[in-house]
Amino acid sequence: MTRTIDDLDTDALAQCASYLDLQDVSNMAMTSKYLKSVAYSDPVWRGLFRKRWPFQMSSNFLPESGIKEAYLHRHIALNQFKFNDPWSRQFLSDSTPYTHILIDQNDIILAQDWKIIMNVDAFAFEKDNMVTMRNHNARITCIRLFPFHETSVFRSETQKKDTVLVTASCDHTIRLWWNGRSQRCFKGHNGPVTTIGDRLLGESSRIVFASGGSDGTVRLWSLKFSGKRGQHALKTTFYGHERPISVLTVAGHKASLLVSISKDAKVRVWDATTPSSTHSSGCVGTTSAPVGFSGCKSREPVGMKCHESLIYVAAGSLVTAIDLRTMQYACTSAIQPDIYSFEMLPSKVLLCTGGSDKAMLWDIRRSQKNPKPVTEFGHSDPVSHLHMDPYKVVTGSVMGSDINVWDPNTGMLLNSLKCYNPEDPNTIGGCCAMAVNGSRIVTASLNGDIRYKEYTHAMSLISSSEADIDSKFWEPQVHSYDSDD
Repeated sequence: MTRTIDDLDTDALAQCASYLDLQDVSNMAMTSKYLKSVAYSDPVWRGLFRKRWPFQMSSNFLPESGIKEAYLHRHIALNQFKFNDPWSRQFLSDSTPYTHILIDQNDIILAQDWKIIMNVDAFAFEKDNMVTMRNHNARITCIRLFPFHETSVFRSETQKKDTVLVTASCDHTIRLWWNGRSQRCFKGHNGPVTTIGDRLLGESSRIVFASGGSDGTVRLWSLKFSGKRGQHALKTTFYGHERPISVLTVAGHKASLLVSISKDAKVRVWDATTPSSTHSSGCVGTTSAPVGFSGCKSREPVGMKCHESLIYVAAGSLVTAIDLRTMQYACTSAIQPDIYSFEMLPSKVLLCTGGSDKAMLWDIRRSQKNPKPVTEFGHSDPVSHLHMDPYKVVTGSVMGSDINVWDPNTGMLLNSLKCYNPEDPNTIGGCCAMAVNGSRIVTASLNGDIRYKEYTHAMSLISSSEADIDSKFWEPQVHSYDSDD
């Protein structure tokens, strides 16, 4: 006789599911109604809870039933920093400000002037664990992380890193770092390299990354080459911009298209599949992004994000959408005087802008000639640093000590952190760099104060009577949670 998995009783299936991780349990729940009931059962989620937070598995902490809801509630609260007792570390370095920060698994990567400083173990975060790399000869302008398996730059049976670090500098070079060392140096720009593309382009046989410089060129570099020092890595140079390149991003609807914007708000689209040559046109579209009010302090682009076939450009006082298929203006998504920062969350059809005294959240489905924000986050200083993910909006200012965490559903303030001690009369204030990754945050102040907070095992929940207010602008949705978030 033929037996199927549905013939097993729920206890047996729950025992089998106890060996699965969160993603596999989520996949199991989508296969059938019967397996969904098993995947949602308390024994399965009690096991997931035990794996992720073994120190919180006490009878006083978990309810007798509804373990899945307790797991998801804690998962959301941790990602929203809604606790008073995070694991934290801080140290005071020299007074040279850090300009860039990245969180890569257990590593914290900081760029300080022309140096790359890597903390090889974020959970120790002591000065003795810092690795300082000084191969650049001038200020670092951009840092990116690319997946290791997509580059195949190094062959090693024991790969310690899942990502490679790529940095651009005013010394006209780009460097590729792996395992704490500079492994490649890419040369070709005739001036400072101002930015690096946010993603890799091309198929597996021709993986490239893009860079833009003050010389107005966009250059494509291969990550699969035989030269030991990167002499043959330059594949294509695109000409056309008259001003330095500000931002490079890969189109959302076609991974071979690269979008660039220069300081004069000129937008160009390049085809990365153009035959390799050192002097190639490659431009398949061009336009100018509106910049808004003539009285803006700055009319240079602040940011650019792709969503499907649209490109959203933040410049001056506007965020406008441009259709990459026609290179025509599509709509205005945000209007805010003097936009200092910009982020977008396509999965939530949301974008956020930081202004002189507040951050504003916008629903791109409501884009029109005069769009209205769905909520505002008040801030005492210009919002120069902005992070947004499905759980929170984090704002910071180069002129203040407060790092504020907001609920994007309700607009409520969830937590407020300090990037330095404002009561110290000898301290000069301001957040110069910030990185957020799930339940972790790193901030750097102008005086060299580095602060790291990890909320994964926090216990003391911040009480808030307003934490369960319904969303203002979208219907409640069932989320797919990643155990690594």
